[in-house]
Amino acid sequence: MFGLLIAGAVVAICGYLIVNRYKAQAVLICGGFVMMAVAVIFDFGPILPAKASTGFAWFDLFKFVDDLASKRTAELGLMIMVCAGFAKYMDKIGASKALVHVAVKPLKLLKSPYMVLCGGFLIGQVLHPFIPSASGFGLLLMVTMFPIYISLGVDRTTATAVIATNGCLDLGPASGNSILAAKYAGMTPVDYFVNYQLPQAIVISLAMTATHYFVARHFARKQEDQLPPPAAERDENVAAKAAGETLPPWYYAILPAVPLIMVLLFGYFKFKGIKMDINVALFIGIFVAMVVEYVRSLDLRKIFSSMQTFFDGMGVQFATVVTLIIAGETFAKGLQSVGAIDTLINYAQTAGFGKDGMILVMSVIIMITSLIMGSGNAPFFAFSAFAPDVAKKVGAEAVNILLPMQLTASVTRAVSPIAAVVVAVAGVAGVSPFEVVKRTAAPLAVGLIVVQIMTYIMF
Repeated sequence: MFGLLIAGAVVAICGYLIVNRYKAQAVLICGGFVMMAVAVIFDFGPILPAKASTGFAWFDLFKFVDDLASKRTAELGLMIMVCAGFAKYMDKIGASKALVHVAVKPLKLLKSPYMVLCGGFLIGQVLHPFIPSASGFGLLLMVTMFPIYISLGVDRTTATAVIATNGCLDLGPASGNSILAAKYAGMTPVDYFVNYQLPQAIVISLAMTATHYFVARHFARKQEDQLPPPAAERDENVAAKAAGETLPPWYYAILPAVPLIMVLLFGYFKFKGIKMDINVALFIGIFVAMVVEYVRSLDLRKIFSSMQTFFDGMGVQFATVVTLIIAGETFAKGLQSVGAIDTLINYAQTAGFGKDGMILVMSVIIMITSLIMGSGNAPFFAFSAFAPDVAKKVGAEAVNILLPMQLTASVTRAVSPIAAVVVAVAGVAGVSPFEVVKRTAAPLAVGLIVVQIMTYIMF
């Protein structure tokens, strides 16, 4: 009980600091160290097993981080960094923009603004696995889909809300959260995506699409949005930027999909007995893009120079996502060291919670922390490490706990007014993030409910 009280206090303090924009990595690592220090002082047990220990308990705190950083950077971290580098390169050569522009063309054939909203949301769900950054994807849609919505009479806030939720399902083998979840579940990211994420994503997307339709009509009837001249001028600027944008040829739209197609064909279906992992597929995708760029420009210096974008993308991802994973797992180790997780599990089991009850409890924890932090990554990285142990103690598979946790984290993010994607798209549209989340709340609440229903049906 004492350990649980210490953990609760540390979690509350860390949450307060993160909400107030203290750096999440530093906060989580320090929080983990504080709890591990308490475990050492009160002799809750060793931080490291005897074989891995330095021989001095206080040095073991740092040895744990060293071992963790070495392991995560060499395996999981490299995969995440390569995915990010590929995404940055696709953006650099304009392939991401070409993909979105080709995908949204059918929307212009629809005349009903509400049907266009629904169609745009569904297209977003299909495109997001190819463009994993929620904020980057949202900003890209602001210069492609947003002008279409506005031209059909959709109010700016509703249009912005739909765009803010386009990346709410963190899907695909290129997603950092998906890669981490697959790691803890003991499977490949492709297996995790095809067999577990995809069935849920289809149902969740359809349910949220229907909800968006009725929410948009509800707010249209209320006519809450009055377009002042500066906002109308901003809309014209966004539309003008979209109209005047220089795009590469249409076939560039295929390039972002090359790695996913290859990893599904060879990594999942094992076509002609060929095996392929995500990193190999991404490197091949980069090579194909370089060849296409060279054939188009015949400028070898330009092609080689553009590769720096790939390496820069890898570096940025290490500085953000990989370090956040290390910090989150350090925090998780602290919670485990003081016995907080075991205590919670014991309480849940005493209260009669089985597998389904524990899935709900872990999802609620993730939902609350994601809403407060405005992030889908930080809470999932901090709590996902518990999933295998929790699952084992309630007689479930790790993926039974991880899948709803991961989807809950990503869905909840878009209902937080401090989430990066909400703030970014609201800033472009010139509307309040709080008004945006009023319109995202209902579709995302439906999404969260469907996550739990689908988890119950699947497992």
